Amino acid sequence: MKSVAAVLTLLVLASWAGPLHPAGDTLAVVRAPLLALAALAVIWTSWPRGVRWPLAALALLALGQVVAMKLVAPAPGAFSVYQKNLLYRNAQIPQLSQDILAAAPDVITLQELTGRNGEILDRLAPDYPHRTTCPFYSWSRNAVLSRHPILPGGTLCLSGQGIAGLHLDTPQGPVWVLSLHLRWPFPHGQGAQAAALEQVIAGLEGPMVLSGDFNMVPWGHSVRRLTRAAGLRRAGPLRPTYWLAPHGWPAGQVLSIPLPLDQVWSPGGGKAENRPLFGSDHAGVLARVHLDAD
Repeated sequence: MKSVAAVLTLLVLASWAGPLHPAGDTLAVVRAPLLALAALAVIWTSWPRGVRWPLAALALLALGQVVAMKLVAPAPGAFSVYQKNLLYRNAQIPQLSQDILAAAPDVITLQELTGRNGEILDRLAPDYPHRTTCPFYSWSRNAVLSRHPILPGGTLCLSGQGIAGLHLDTPQGPVWVLSLHLRWPFPHGQGAQAAALEQVIAGLEGPMVLSGDFNMVPWGHSVRRLTRAAGLRRAGPLRPTYWLAPHGWPAGQVLSIPLPLDQVWSPGGGKAENRPLFGSDHAGVLARVHLDAD
């Protein structure tokens, strides 16, 4: 048991090592279960009580911070965002479009827009005439759709970098809205992608909404470096939007790991709620956020 406890403790500590190596973010994805297992393992070792109980208490305290994210429901703001990773082969675009129109958000951020699900742009165009799309993978694009007009020069597209943006003229003033799609973490290229995008985000002036499929939990280094660059807060409470399952296993079933990958961030945070899958492997997120930091 000592060896198990030692290994789990080292893995927990390594989950905070994202700033040192991108593998730390891979462990950050499973930090919560690692903390719970480490606390139990440490308690059952023969280590001195003066070592066991403080270590277990620290693990439970860190776990409590994650649990608190799930319980705290901030006040909603006046600016609404509908976030959705469409899934490239989505066959329920009519139902999804109806849900978006019923929610009537100010803006919509989409990922995995493809030729197979691209009809959603036409379905939403009458209500959301202002839009931009930008290539990410060779087969997919990111998109931002808006009710509000685009300011002059207010289109951002970095091909292959997983980001599309609009600078909008809203009743609350100018605001950047960015649709983000990060790659999977180490051994994939999320760390390098986030490092490059950090400079882009830091260079944009004024209020910003950063919304998308981060492929990372909110406490991962890749997410924190991007949101800190613009001084953003996450809309909550924390809810899973993707269920990571063994290959070939139906998503959302036993053994699936629930992950809060789809997130909406703004200067003042806000309140978020999940929307149904509607043919995707990601739940949608409807967030009502604050565009000021007060």
